[in-house]
Amino acid sequence: MTGVINLYKPKGITSSDAVVRTKRILHTRAVGHMGTLDPQGEGVLILGVGKATRLFDYFLGKDKVYEAEFTFGHETDTLDGEGVVIHDGGVVPSIKDISEKIKSFIGRQMQYPPKYSAKKVSGRKAYDMARSGEQFELKPCEIEIFDFEPIDLIGSKLTVRIHCSSGTYIRSICRDLAHSLDTYAVMTAIKRTRCGNFDISESVALDELTEEKLIPVEKALCGLEDLILPDGYYKDICNGRKIKLDRDGRFLVFCKGELFGIGESKNGILAVKTYLRES
Repeated sequence: MTGVINLYKPKGITSSDAVVRTKRILHTRAVGHMGTLDPQGEGVLILGVGKATRLFDYFLGKDKVYEAEFTFGHETDTLDGEGVVIHDGGVVPSIKDISEKIKSFIGRQMQYPPKYSAKKVSGRKAYDMARSGEQFELKPCEIEIFDFEPIDLIGSKLTVRIHCSSGTYIRSICRDLAHSLDTYAVMTAIKRTRCGNFDISESVALDELTEEKLIPVEKALCGLEDLILPDGYYKDICNGRKIKLDRDGRFLVFCKGELFGIGESKNGILAVKTYLRES
């Protein structure tokens, strides 16, 4: 059993919980998620089943779209509604001021991740260090925000839509937006509506999940160009030998009608980097 699942993760469970439940439903141990979604978050969570678990690096780098709710007035240590309040008394800015300030967030920038995150410091996860009260600093990471749209402001609650690069923390955007407006805010809701080519409209809930819902790997990797090798290369590619090619790039490699995996050609030499062939 190999394939990809566009899962709708509900609120209140971790991404790891979703993986465990999927294993039970599909009766397989080979399931992994392709990038976490906060426990309080919901929406698109991509899962790999069987050899598709090897696609983690491929899907991790995909851009994402979120709808989130920011609540103005205070800030917590976790930057969401679950943490301890560390700043209070912030004002609620006007939708006009918010709309103007949001424009400055579009583009490439350096972002400080939340201390309560899975980022590692000397091999240890930041959230473990934060929970134990240790003092540490996280290095900023380069991200890109492609689009940032305020949808509505009702009372102290701002709804936004954000299209961003992989590795972007929406909680950090909430914090930074509020600070730029001389106030405080926390993220109180988040929904991932798209990850790469996977849209929430096509996602499947856990209680609807069956083996028939698996997306074939070649369909899940439709963004890659197909490379169909002549039958004479079958033994070479089965044995992991490199193959001369007249062009460079990244391809979905087939031979004799079989999908072998994701191949990369550099300087005219093709090698399968992510092996997906069913043995």
